[in-house]
Amino acid sequence: MSGSAGAGRRIVLWRHGQTSWNLERRFQGTTDIDLTETGVTQARRAARLLAALEPHAIISSDLRRTVATAAELAALTGLEVTYDEGLRETYAGVWQGLTHDEIQSRYGDEYAAWKRGEPVRRGGGELETEVADRAAPVVERSADKLPASGVLVVVSHGGAIRTTIGRLLGLEPHSWEALGGLSNCSWSVLGEGVRGWRLLEHNAGSLPEPVLGDDV
Repeated sequence: MSGSAGAGRRIVLWRHGQTSWNLERRFQGTTDIDLTETGVTQARRAARLLAALEPHAIISSDLRRTVATAAELAALTGLEVTYDEGLRETYAGVWQGLTHDEIQSRYGDEYAAWKRGEPVRRGGGELETEVADRAAPVVERSADKLPASGVLVVVSHGGAIRTTIGRLLGLEPHSWEALGGLSNCSWSVLGEGVRGWRLLEHNAGSLPEPVLGDDV
């Protein structure tokens, strides 16, 4: 997906399929919500595309929505999924189960500060940097086990993926919000470069054409 064959390891960070709380715009956090029928269909479609990358390993959050998503890719590839609670979504305390409108109404200052990139314990829960502290090392350890040009698929959650990308790219935490959100069952791809990890694709839902003439 970086456009050059044998161009180093890649990490595909794949968000889970749709849930009913996604439709209702409820903050899920670590609440364990199942996929909708549409979410299962999304996972099956995306799995067919990601299987074409011939991944070497799949790791996943242990929440039901990610377990069900990862299972679709495992069924096609024959790979065993490794589950790790370190890949769970941000714990958001009293925000969990509330819609974004309800959060803005009840915790407006806290919500606005979070959107500005300030360190906020949303609902009394985790800081984004704490999510990165637990999730990024899980991804790095798994990536370290890949062969040259190997592909790791990480099945996780929108917020956890954003903080992990920010950490792996070496971005300052206040800028992580600049990484746009992921649609259900879309993914982002990091590629190994000479100066570390590099963002190759973001919020993708199809396999891209090779990148030709990069940086020229």
